[in-house]
Amino acid sequence: MDIEKLKSQIGANIAAYRKRAGMTQMGLAEKLNYSDKAVSKWERGESVPDVLTLAQLAEQFGITVNDLLVDPNALPEDTGKVQQAMEQVVEKTLKRKADKNIILMLSSILCWFVALFVYVVLSAFEITDPWSWLFFVYAIPANAIVLLSLRSAWHDFRWNKALISIIMWGSLLSIYVTLFVFLHVSLWRMFLLGLPGQLAILLWFRMFRTPKVEEPEPQPQEELPQTVEEQENDDGQA
Repeated sequence: MDIEKLKSQIGANIAAYRKRAGMTQMGLAEKLNYSDKAVSKWERGESVPDVLTLAQLAEQFGITVNDLLVDPNALPEDTGKVQQAMEQVVEKTLKRKADKNIILMLSSILCWFVALFVYVVLSAFEITDPWSWLFFVYAIPANAIVLLSLRSAWHDFRWNKALISIIMWGSLLSIYVTLFVFLHVSLWRMFLLGLPGQLAILLWFRMFRTPKVEEPEPQPQEELPQTVEEQENDDGQA
């Protein structure tokens, strides 16, 4: 099958099902965590969503992935083969996504296991026992850094804003409790530094947010002038 024809066919199907669902390009993009520009490129046939995104699109529209791929004029036997192949690919893609989630959970468990291990070891010594719990506080930004690194390596930036915020506030908390425990200094005002920091994070991610673009309303079609034969038929009916 011609690649350009397939891209155009998928784009036309996405546009048709989106309009049938009463959704705008921006509305669909927000549900998929994409920009409206990406959805527009799909519908114009300039690019094609990946297999996992096709599965998400099908779920949003209440159809199968095969409905987004096949030509309405295709023969039933041809569509069956395409659907079977796509279902296998979707199954493998979903499995990879599940594997990534397991990796993220194992990484978080490892961070807290290290904190617990250090706590147990240091608790065995009476000298270090009073402050060994600090490692649980240090584990908060450390865990967020690990998750941020893994998600960025996988080009999954959906949780970056929350993770960066956790890193900032967790670091401030770690500094505060460290100074309080060792120097007996209560610098609670240092948390005020987090306010402009949080505002900067929000503005930074908002800067890269695609503005909502409303689709133009369809223009009414002009009526074609009647032919001489049609005019004669209308006169005869009158």
